[in-house]
Amino acid sequence: MARLNLLLLMAVIATSLYLVHTQYRSRQLYTELDRVQQEARRLDTDHDRLQVEKRAQATPLRVEKLAKEQLQMRTTTPAITQYVRPDGSVIPAVAPLPPVTPPKPAATSARGAAR
Repeated sequence: MARLNLLLLMAVIATSLYLVHTQYRSRQLYTELDRVQQEARRLDTDHDRLQVEKRAQATPLRVEKLAKEQLQMRTTTPAITQYVRPDGSVIPAVAPLPPVTPPKPAATSARGAAR
């Protein structure tokens, strides 16, 4: 009978030690889970902040300002636009204006008719 009691006592002690170990491990895992969830929340917050910054950096006005200031780009006009044909020849977008000749004064012809 003493052996059976001793065997049952050993079983109870082993079971209690296993229970303590399991509870300890459970607490460790819960602490790690909480830490990882906090890190996930922090990363989500950082991601949202970076998305807002990205949208702010990519506004059309800012892009145009940087293009003008840093890249010395300018807006296109028909006067500076050229089209290139498949054979390599260049065609201006706007046909050049013919040279302007000043009109003859009408007053000189009226004087000549009066004489």
